[in-house]
Amino acid sequence: MDYLLFGLVSCLLAITTISALEYYRRLRQSKKEYEEARGAVEDIVLSFNRQFKREDEKLETLAYKVEAVDSKSNRILSVMGDLEKRVNTAEAKVSTDAQSREALAVRLAEVENKTRDTVASQEAVTAKIATLEQQARQFSAVPETSLEAAIPIRRDKALAQLTVTEVAVLEMLALEGPKTAPQIKEKVRLSREHTARLMKKLYEEGYLERETSKIPFKYSSKKEMEKLLRKPEDQAT
Repeated sequence: MDYLLFGLVSCLLAITTISALEYYRRLRQSKKEYEEARGAVEDIVLSFNRQFKREDEKLETLAYKVEAVDSKSNRILSVMGDLEKRVNTAEAKVSTDAQSREALAVRLAEVENKTRDTVASQEAVTAKIATLEQQARQFSAVPETSLEAAIPIRRDKALAQLTVTEVAVLEMLALEGPKTAPQIKEKVRLSREHTARLMKKLYEEGYLERETSKIPFKYSSKKEMEKLLRKPEDQAT
């Protein structure tokens, strides 16, 4: 009887020990699972916190931009209000200045009439000056002819201030007739600039005449220069 009781007690103790060990094992596993679940939850919470922080920063930036846009809109509205006031003032001024505009139009018409009169007077003066110049040229041509007949000018003295090239250009024009500067350049073998300066000098010093109706200008020798440029044997004939 005692052995049977002892066996039962031993079995109960063994079962209890096994149950306790199994419970302890499950308890440790549950604790481990809890720790893992708590870590996952903390990671999720931390991730949510970070995301909330970023969203909060975005909202702050958006709020700052909205505030800046609102301030700019207020400034624009203020400027538009000032412009509207100026436009209203200008419209009122324009409406009250109708008579001034009419007076200004009359004044402009008077100025235009005076301008036309001035232009007409200038054209008349220009025509008169041209007539006087033509008369002066005709008048100056007469004494030169009589002076030449009375006191002949020696060829060497008249051409003493000219270079050999200049004399050659004068003789060429006297013999061949009017020519342009490019045509003269080909004859005298000079550069375009040198030829232009030479012809300008001869014209300004009164040795040549110049036709300006077309470009390039045509140069021709004066009648008195043609007589001076004749060789003595030609003058004798």
